[in-house]
Amino acid sequence: MGVKGLQCFMDQCCPEACETVNLRQVARDHAAKIQGDSSSTAHNTGPTLVVDGMACLRHWYSCKDWICGGQWKEYVDVLKRWVEAFTSAGIRLVFFFDGVVEEKKRAVWVKRRHRVNGDISKIFCHIKKYGEQPGGQNFCLPSGLATFTPFALRSLKQEVFCSVQEADYEIANYARQNNCIGILGQDSDFIIYDSAPYFSVGKLWMKNLTTVMYNRHKLCQNIGLTITQLPLLACLLGNDVVSEEKMQHIRNNAIEAYREKNPAPHSCAPQGQVVYAVSQLVSRLCSKEEETDVVPQSLALSAHQRDLLKKGICSYCLSEPRSPELDGLTASSSAFEKHVSPEILKACREKHVAAEGFMLYSVVCEGVTECSNTLEDEEDGEMHPQALVYKPCRQRIYGLLLLLGQDGQSVDCPTIKEWFVFPGNHLKEPEVVHPVPVCLPCDQPSLDLLWFSSGPEVSALRLTAFLSIFDCMELFNLYGVVEDSLLAALCLVTYIILQVQTLSQEDADAYLSQAVCLRLKTSQELQQIELPFLCSRAVQLGSLYVRGLSHLLGANSASGCPLPSAALMPWHSFDGRLFHSKYLLAHSGTEKPELLVDSDPSCLSLFLQLREKLAETCMKRGRVLQSRPKVSPPSPNTTPVDVRRDRHTGWSPVGGEGWRGRGETARGHRQGRGWTDRGEERSDRSEYGNRERLWESGGHTGGGGGHRGAGGQQFDSFSPEWRDGGAQNMTRPQQQSRGRPYSNRGRYQLAPRWSQPPAPGT
Repeated sequence: MGVKGLQCFMDQCCPEACETVNLRQVARDHAAKIQGDSSSTAHNTGPTLVVDGMACLRHWYSCKDWICGGQWKEYVDVLKRWVEAFTSAGIRLVFFFDGVVEEKKRAVWVKRRHRVNGDISKIFCHIKKYGEQPGGQNFCLPSGLATFTPFALRSLKQEVFCSVQEADYEIANYARQNNCIGILGQDSDFIIYDSAPYFSVGKLWMKNLTTVMYNRHKLCQNIGLTITQLPLLACLLGNDVVSEEKMQHIRNNAIEAYREKNPAPHSCAPQGQVVYAVSQLVSRLCSKEEETDVVPQSLALSAHQRDLLKKGICSYCLSEPRSPELDGLTASSSAFEKHVSPEILKACREKHVAAEGFMLYSVVCEGVTECSNTLEDEEDGEMHPQALVYKPCRQRIYGLLLLLGQDGQSVDCPTIKEWFVFPGNHLKEPEVVHPVPVCLPCDQPSLDLLWFSSGPEVSALRLTAFLSIFDCMELFNLYGVVEDSLLAALCLVTYIILQVQTLSQEDADAYLSQAVCLRLKTSQELQQIELPFLCSRAVQLGSLYVRGLSHLLGANSASGCPLPSAALMPWHSFDGRLFHSKYLLAHSGTEKPELLVDSDPSCLSLFLQLREKLAETCMKRGRVLQSRPKVSPPSPNTTPVDVRRDRHTGWSPVGGEGWRGRGETARGHRQGRGWTDRGEERSDRSEYGNRERLWESGGHTGGGGGHRGAGGQQFDSFSPEWRDGGAQNMTRPQQQSRGRPYSNRGRYQLAPRWSQPPAPGT
């Protein structure tokens, strides 16, 4: 969120502090400076720009389709071009992503999650009414974007870090300690930190690498404060640590005093007058107090408010060694030191920081994990929330990490606190989840053996552990026979089909056929897939699959990585538009499987092989897949399109206005048509300016603004939120759900009788 209203104040009331800069020139000037400084540590690295990855997600994901689950191959291409634009200018990039949700910010996190639930409700209302992707303020990032983006950047040979505390702090501290040219992000907290210059990604023009630098020194000149007084100003205005409500009485008094002394106040927005009023208060208080006082004694605060304000001010302190007030913020002792070795703890932290692992650090070192909003329709009584679908899987991951090698008789049984967002969960407190042991064909192997030993027996044990988490040991013999990405996809589809009893043969065929066909398609071909309409159920299934990929990643990390992480990335096994097209075709009533794989003989053979293995595994669990075609076009009473079946695509539009002119998703891809051609359609998404500045030269569509979600090693957020004031608050419309609330649907009935892993070899 940043500091409430500060960046808007600088834009509107302090334009002299908003300097347009060319990052190429900034890099050249910096390089010349360090060449003349023999003591500089930046000689070997060159000009370095620290990038707040979470704030850039909405700027990076500029693909036309976001609602079907993500156009991942195209997204990786966008990242590649973005990185190349900076490296060609001689700028080294270092990326940071959120790795934790600090408990002091949990209330803010929960508040945002509830707000996004209201947005999601509106999205599904729009899909069911019009059969198309909504635009404007209802834009949402695909699920899993913050989880998989660090891996994408690492595949592009970039340096990526995942935070173990507040990411803003780590970014500012890194930039200061490493003499970086600046911080690229969208958070006014970077104005407060006494660190490197702060550049706005929201006002970045990729064509010439120009943006706006928010100059904290000129801000201080304008409001009459020193750099060291900015943290107190930030906390009194309101930020993520000290909420706006907590200091409302202080601001009210400041505004009253300001208006008495300034009968003709500055001609700027009301929030600007608040900043001037609080700045005058801070200046007056600090002139009376000794500089050693963190919180001025003359402030009318309760003991709790004073302590909170002190924590907020100290959170901006970047000095080394760190002050005693901050010791509590960086405690890194594990919640489960009794259950894992010191070597495991060290490896979990190292993998987390290097953005190589997933779930490990949050589970083993924090004992808490979270998952943000997912595109799920609360009115759909057939579909279970992904949080509950994957709960048995997570319990086995917890068991593998915390119970492996133990007799299970310990009275000190570990539990994990889960903050998972889904309809019906009010997030008033975390759900306490118990680990479930994973049975392996070895005499109580330890996690250290699984992670650190080598040899063919250990490799087989790792794969066994991975497949046991998903109860898919029957797939063991496919290892090395099919591509790793297809093995992972089959494992995930099998788990989903077994867990969600309402899924049909058509759903399984859609999942498998798109995974098989994706390998042969370029990102350009995927962009040109035309969808006659959108199906809300297919939207949910797409998000369910991508969330499952993050669980595959967590299970793989916990098992010692039997599969390469690259095989679990969505750009190797999933594309939203491709899946949606296969879903519509599978449910259209076609009985020819070759049509699902574009009549490609090699793809057909592979598809049938995977399909047969899925049916065999399900049959052993008593799960018989049945055919239940259920796609129907939008009601002709609400959308001007007549949809008829076509033998190749399943559905084709004729008559009326036609789906080519009805919306962003239905229009199809138009090469070279960026959001500069869309006018107001995209410009209303951000309070920071037009999105066409972000990627003029890329020739792709889409856009958006930055946000901080649940981040990094968490199951991430896609909400359209901003840290400097937030997005427009859209509450959920009052409506009666057609299905029972998820919290009342028997959340623990999802795990069937076969939830315990079978004995190996059965």
